[in-house]
Formats: sequence, structure tokens, C-alpha cells
Amino acid sequence: MLRLFGFLLALCLSAPAAGPVMIVLHKGASSMGFYTPEGKVLATVPVGAHPHEMVLSADGRLAYVSDNGTMRIEEAGTGGNTVSIVDLVARKKIGEISLGKFHRPHGLDLDHETGVLAVSTELPDQLVLVDVKTRRIVKTYDTKGKTSHMVAWGPGARWAYVCNSSSANVAAIERATGRVKLIPAGERPEGSVLSHDGRLLYVVNRESHGITIIDTAKNEAVGEIRTGKGPVRIALTPDGRTLVYALMHDRKVEFADAATRRVTGQVPLGGQPVSLGLSSDGKLAFASAQDDDTVYVVSVGEKKVIRQIRTAKAAAPDPALQIQLP
Repeated sequence: MLRLFGFLLALCLSAPAAGPVMIVLHKGASSMGFYTPEGKVLATVPVGAHPHEMVLSADGRLAYVSDNGTMRIEEAGTGGNTVSIVDLVARKKIGEISLGKFHRPHGLDLDHETGVLAVSTELPDQLVLVDVKTRRIVKTYDTKGKTSHMVAWGPGARWAYVCNSSSANVAAIERATGRVKLIPAGERPEGSVLSHDGRLLYVVNRESHGITIIDTAKNEAVGEIRTGKGPVRIALTPDGRTLVYALMHDRKVEFADAATRRVTGQVPLGGQPVSLGLSSDGKLAFASAQDDDTVYVVSVGEKKVIRQIRTAKAAAPDPALQIQLP
């Protein structure tokens, strides 16, 4: 009996505790870090070389990670050709998806209805669709652009939107037919976010300092929001009212009213943010400065930095999320 009690106690102590946990991709260290909300390291899980983005499964138990294989899209090189699969509850890598001849995977978005993962690749510039159950490629499309960066499913996952960073446009790709419509954007389009009703897609343009607004019914640009310098990633609060995005060149997080299309505030950071994520309740924003090995936690309501999470030296944090483990 004592032996059984000791075994159960050890099991409880070794099991991950339920509650909010920060997950951070370490682009430089090729790993995923698990942290307490206060920044204490809980675990580190190796993934593929130089991971860039991640997306969660519908139940929040798995993370799919793009193993790009290079630190920056400007760098030359073949890069990687896999998507790592991490079990967030067990805190371990449980497999990977081979993309074969498609290298340098970057953006990811998951259609939760069908389990089809959209992956944008930079070599060649393609949209690759993967069935996450079978872990096999089911379809590929030419994006008709250069440096295919981030990807987002449109409403009902009928269309996928790929930001072609070096050709200043967004490829709207019809899933059923493969038809591609190129939508002009600003200089260096990167991240995007869909409005909650699915009618609009907001695309941040890093070098022209603005947000292109795309009507997803017409697949046309219908407006613009002028921003600070260097918007790279963007999110939308749960009430659909506030756009939150990272300004790489200005070293800030900025806010804009989605209805009036006007900037409503800024929060200075200590480093250059390369990513932006929101907590599920929209109260916190997470902006990573990879060159400073720091994740800045920003209060959306108070518009101020409330915490800094320091990673290991040269870990180069990129996307960061707060998750709720079962």
C-alpha cells in the first residue's frame, strides 16, 4: 500500500498542473518553451530547426509547428520541410508531417471542421493542404507570388489567403478549384486576421505602414488603416472592436478601432516585436522581441506592459500564446 501511495504521489507531482500556461516558440533554439504566466520555465520541447509559426488543434491539446529551417525569410537556403506535432498536455513532440519537396514552411491555419491544415511554403511558393489525421498532403496550389509568408482560411474555409511578401499582394486561392486571384496590398504584407463575421480580412503591411482591408465576398481591397511603422502581426479582440498589432520598426504594440478604422493607442516596448498573440479573453497581448530574448505581456485594457518573460539567451522567441490545459 505504501509503495502504491508513493507511486501515485510521484505521478501527481510529475504531471503538468492544470491552469494557464504560456507556450513560446524559440526560433533560435529550435524548441517550444512552456512557462508559467509569471515567466518560470516549466519544460522545453525540441521541434524542427528554426520554427516560425504554430496553430492549435480544435481541442487545444496539440500544436502544429512550421519547421522553416531558417531564421529570417531574407536568408538564402533550402530550409526544412516538416511540421512538428507537439502534445501540449504531455509536453512532448509526438510526430511530424513531411512536406516532401515543399521547403521552408511558414504560415499555418487549421480548418477545424475538416482537419485540413493550410501551410504556406517559401521554396517553392506554394499553399500546401495537409490532412492532420493521415499526416499526408492532399492538395497543393501555386500562390502566383513571391515569398509566400502567412496564410489564413476565409469563412467556411472555401478560400485561403496567402500573403506574398515580396510581391506586395495577397493570393486568394479557392480551395475547390485552385483558382487564384491576386489582391494588391501594401509593401511587404505579413500577418492577417479575419473579422468574426468572416466578411473582412485585415492584412498588415510591414514596409508601407498600413493595414489593407479585404472584402472576402468580393476578394477585393476595400479600405486601409494607416498605422505606425512596421506592422508585422495582428489579432482581433473577442468583441470584434479592437485590432491589436505589433510594430517592428517603432518597437510598439498599437491598437485601432475596427469600426472607425482609426488608431486608438500605442504601448512602447523595449525591443522590436516580431509576433503578436492575444489571450482567449482578449485582455492580454503577447509580443515577442526575438533579438532581445523577451516576450512582452501587454494589458489591452490598460494599454501598458505588465510583465516581461525572459527566455534563454539566443532562444529568439517568436509566437507566444497563453493556453488553458485540461
